[in-house]
Amino acid sequence: MSRKIIAILRGVTPDDVEAVGEAILAAGITTIEVPLNSPDAIQSLTRLVREFGPAGRFGAGTVLDPAQVGQVAEAGGQIIVSPDCNIRVIAATKAAGLGSYPGVATPSECFAALRHGADGLKLFPSFLIGPKGLAAIRAVLPDGAQTFAVGGVGPENFADWHAAGVSGFGIGTGIYRPGDSAAEVARRARDIVTAYDRATTRKTGR
Repeated sequence: MSRKIIAILRGVTPDDVEAVGEAILAAGITTIEVPLNSPDAIQSLTRLVREFGPAGRFGAGTVLDPAQVGQVAEAGGQIIVSPDCNIRVIAATKAAGLGSYPGVATPSECFAALRHGADGLKLFPSFLIGPKGLAAIRAVLPDGAQTFAVGGVGPENFADWHAAGVSGFGIGTGIYRPGDSAAEVARRARDIVTAYDRATTRKTGR
């Protein structure tokens, strides 16, 4: 099963990233983001790509400048995630052949991101938008537009977001906090996968 969950490892260090990444991948989450405001983030991303390669999809978050896109690409990253809708970052991302996931909170930002080539929309912070807000926005988005709720989402509300039409989730502190052991991360990742599978099964009737 291909789960649309992005594990956000804010604050992870290069010394910890491989063990944490292995725990997340083993739980069934195959997309991992290293925010660039983490210590030595590019080194951590490089280690994930080198160690796990095709087993996952790896990239960087909190990307605010087009120059950072090039650094991520050189490290082997495949996705660029941002907290804002910066069309220059989107353009640089697509020019580098990477997946673009800019942060949006309004219909205007959603459409601006899509018009400039975004592959998915990061609804951030999603607790301000809420499932009802997403349902209203989805009514006007193009068919097939990918939406990811980030910020204030977790097992307790996956079902509500899926009922509103969300495509997937980005999970930060709900899966990793600096200093967490790989065993702790593995436990949280398994709980998230279980809740996600339950919510998506309920929605689709599989």
